[in-house]
This record gives sequence, C-alpha cells and structure tokens, in this order.
Amino acid sequence: MRVSVRAPVRRRMATAAVAGALTGALGLATIAAPAFAGAVASDAPSRIGRNADSAQPLPPLDPELLRQAIAGLPNSTVTGALLSVGGSAGAWSGRSGVADVRTGAPVPAGARYRIGSVTKVFTSLIVLQLAAEHRLDVNQTVQHYLPGTLPDSYPPVTVGELLNHTSGLPISTVDARDTDPRWFVEHRFQYWTPQQVVDSAFESPMAFAPGTEQQYNGVNYFLAGMVIEKVTGHSYADELTRRIVRPLGLHDTVSPAPHDVRLTGPHAHGYVNVDGTLADVTEQSSWGWAEGGMISSTADLTRFITALYQGRLLPAAQLAEMFTLPDVPYVDGSNCRIGPDSGRACFSMGLEATTFPDGVTVWGKSGEVPGYTSAVFATRDLSRIAVYDINPTGDRDGTETPYVQNMAAATFDPALFVPAS
Repeated sequence: MRVSVRAPVRRRMATAAVAGALTGALGLATIAAPAFAGAVASDAPSRIGRNADSAQPLPPLDPELLRQAIAGLPNSTVTGALLSVGGSAGAWSGRSGVADVRTGAPVPAGARYRIGSVTKVFTSLIVLQLAAEHRLDVNQTVQHYLPGTLPDSYPPVTVGELLNHTSGLPISTVDARDTDPRWFVEHRFQYWTPQQVVDSAFESPMAFAPGTEQQYNGVNYFLAGMVIEKVTGHSYADELTRRIVRPLGLHDTVSPAPHDVRLTGPHAHGYVNVDGTLADVTEQSSWGWAEGGMISSTADLTRFITALYQGRLLPAAQLAEMFTLPDVPYVDGSNCRIGPDSGRACFSMGLEATTFPDGVTVWGKSGEVPGYTSAVFATRDLSRIAVYDINPTGDRDGTETPYVQNMAAATFDPALFVPAS
C-alpha cells in the first residue's frame, strides 16, 4: 500500500483558546516535551495535586467518539494508531491504519512499540523502591552517589530533584540532534553511552538553582539510571526485570541491550518523512536507556499503571511522592500550560498531572521517539485508564497533535473534541 506524503491537513479548532493551551501543553513540537502535560496543584508546599482522586465525575464512555479519534488512517501525518481505554468506568479498544505501508497489513492488536519517555515512570519507581529499602535517600545528593560525575562548580543536586525535574541541570546536546529527519535517518543506529549523554550537558551552565524551578530534562533520568546501577551493582535492565517486569508478567516490556536496534514481536513500523519519502525507522538505537529506551505494549502498560496506582509496587510514603507536585514555577511556556495552576510545576517524581476543563485530573506519562508517540494516563482512582501509541511521520514536529488532542478529549473531556474537517 502506498501512502502519499503531502502537507498535513489543517483542522479547525472549536475553541481556539483552550485548544491552543492544550496544544502547548501537549508539547509535541519540542524535543523533551510530553503529551497531555498540564498543571494541577493545591496550595500547600510540596503538595498532592488537587482532584488527585478524580472527584469530578467522568464523562460517559463514548465508543463512537473514540473511534473517530483514530479514524482516517493511514495518511501523510500518521500511518497507524492503537488506543486502549480501561478502568472501572468501562473499556474500549481500537486500532486504525497500517503496520506496514508497503503491504497494507493492519496494525496488530497486541503490537509492541517504543515508549520513549514513558520509561521514566519505571526508572522513578525503581529509585523509590530503593528508597523504601533504605538503600538510597532521595534527599541525598547526586554528588554523594556519583562522585565526580557533575562538575565541581555545580551546587548540590538531590536524587529527588532529578526525579521531579527541579535539578536545574542543563539539557544534553545529544538529545537535541535527532529532530532533523535526515540526520536521524542517517544516525538512527548510533549509540551514545549514558555518560556521553550526561557529559554533553555540561557544556552549558546550570539553568537555575536546584529546587527553585522546574524544567523537563532527560539528563535527570540518565543520572537516575546511573544512580540505580551504582547503588545496586546491577544493570538497569536487570533491576527493571527483577523488580517490575517479571513480578507483573509484562511479557512485552523490555529495556533493550546497547546496540540492539530490533523491535521484535508483533509491531507497527515507524516512519519519518524525509523530503517527501517515508524512511522506515522501526529499527533504531535505544540509547535513551533509563530515560527513554524501553519497549512495551498497551496491555503491559495498563497492567503496570494499575499495579502502581493500587500501591502494589511501592509503600504508601514512596507512592505519595509520585502524586506530589513541587511548589515551584515551570521555567518557560513549553509545558504545564493548562489546568487551575497553569505555569506551575506539573511533573512529580516520575509522573505528570493534567486537569482538563471539565475538572477531571489524570496522572501518567507520555513519550516520543521518531516513528512512535505514546502515553499512559489514568485517574488516580483507576476509573479510567488511557493507553495509546500512534505512528507519526513528522519526527516529533507536532503534526500529530490533533490526533493526540482528540484521543485525550474523547477519553476525558469530550467537549474538547474537534471533528475532522
């Protein structure tokens, strides 16, 4: 099957102000930005987000609206999509588009895919498990656990500040390179070690004093992965398997070995548009590691987020950290732009919070690598869980934003849904 590559179709926005804020909050045009990212908070310092238990009633599950959210695929912007909605308030799942533009084969129902920054939830969980075991202290410094890793001129940065993105560390220059489609296709098998990624950040000064502001930054989670390996004496992949994958029976979830570029099992191909031609980037380096290198599926992520929110993976004190937002401003307008506390921190230790205009609050995480955009979000009480993966061709240029917006709207706030023009 041949998919023509043309300029993306523009969509009319029903309410420009809200849609514009959502688009900015989705953050799909920036390199480190997650989808659904909003802001929700109460007034107490270091606080649990308001409506954290989804006190607002959920909208009824609307299968037709969910179907419309992923309809019309493949096209020049997105080749395939999976959307799974679960929870105590009802369930629905659907898929659209093709797994392979050459053969026209449909997207497999149980497809595995690259989850990008959703990996951060797993990494934060492992760190917090180690804290619960008294093997590390999130209030202790990175300099204590990884002596010599940060420049001597840097102030003390705690492990907790890594997890909630208040470290103030500069952003890696490696992480900024693969937004050029041609560059990415030519370098998609290249592997940078965690140390190389971290070292590249130190070409720049600190962005702000630790603990005073929030800025989403992948370097934080490379360092968190390095702390895990230093404290345990085991590889990140081994700790992930022993602590989470094996106990929960997550058969599709893996942190690939260095230089392993494969995406095994049932999957949809990922593509990047390079000058009007779709380049297949399904096989690519998983150098994102503890920050963004994992592979999973909608079924596994549903099982994982359910176990996490139910308190089956962490004691109450450490679980509370994952639903606590720091009482600081977000450093710029790239994230945390919607909800009652727009402009304030919306990232906790491993999760992000969004409050929709209808009052429903969700917690979760999203991620992107070229060819794959995914997320898992749920209300705190697990009455509704949304997991999706789509295959955009724009190499994180934001052209898939209308699809992400409509999946979020159909699941949590139907008034925001924008019908295709």
